Amino acid sequence: MKLKLGVIMDPIGSINFKKDSTLAMLLEAQSRDYTLYYIEQQHLFAVNNQAMATAQPVQVFENPDQWYELGPQQTIALAELDVILMRKDPPFDMDYIYTTYLLELAEAAGTLVVNRAQSLRDANEKFFTTQFPQCISPTLVSAQAETLHAFVKEHQDTILKPLDGMGGASIYRVKQNDPNINVIFENLTQHGQRLIMAQKFIPEISAGDKRILLINGEAVPYALARIPAKGETRANLAAGGEGVVVELTERDHWICRQVAPTLIDKGLMFVGIDVIGDYLTEVNVTSPTCIREIDQAQGLNISAQLMDCIERTIEEKQH
Repeated sequence: MKLKLGVIMDPIGSINFKKDSTLAMLLEAQSRDYTLYYIEQQHLFAVNNQAMATAQPVQVFENPDQWYELGPQQTIALAELDVILMRKDPPFDMDYIYTTYLLELAEAAGTLVVNRAQSLRDANEKFFTTQFPQCISPTLVSAQAETLHAFVKEHQDTILKPLDGMGGASIYRVKQNDPNINVIFENLTQHGQRLIMAQKFIPEISAGDKRILLINGEAVPYALARIPAKGETRANLAAGGEGVVVELTERDHWICRQVAPTLIDKGLMFVGIDVIGDYLTEVNVTSPTCIREIDQAQGLNISAQLMDCIERTIEEKQH
């Protein structure tokens, strides 16, 4: 199937060639003779009810010195595209929300958007876990210091984090007797004006925070376990964690089965869930990563699975 594919992403010249999952997707799409268009978020616009973009044709290469080549800018209607990959990294700010409005116009005109625009708005990557209470450790979402104090007192050892963070930024491990606990609450909640998440600390973090990829609810059988650096609580690669590819456990598969129907229902075709020990901690829907690391370690082609799924979805819509 020859498709026109648009990708909305951060500047392609600044990506990490070895690790970038979007590049892996584009390389697979190009191998299938798709026509590729590169779009940055600020180059989207709407005329009346038609979503448009200032786009550039793009070719990609397995070359660490030159992994892309852009053609001249042209104005296209998003409805001309068969599929759009929304791969813009957070921050999840108002511009991101406005982009989802534009993408909904494209969806209404028949273009497949991965992931569905409304679900990108609805599924906060941390708060969304509360839809699966059977899968998560004790969790609180609050802005009130008194409520947070009570939670820490009950569970003794806790993790505090903002609802809109990424890459391990502003994540704190707090115990009841921590002398800085009030300052941490004040900073994270902006003096009681901002909701944050508190979770009971999961000691199995020492064995890694597993990123599990799901394509239309089906789990890739291997995960990237991000293991914290010595003396560090956070396992994020951006915070110095080490990535090790591991096979999914029975518990991992069980968690995937719990979340899969909701992901499918919401049009969340490509998702990365984070699992520590026996518990789901995040559901990443904006621009999940780790394709390249898992592919390389296990000889997989996760992008091919995704493109197969996209083609099946488009064929079903056409029929």
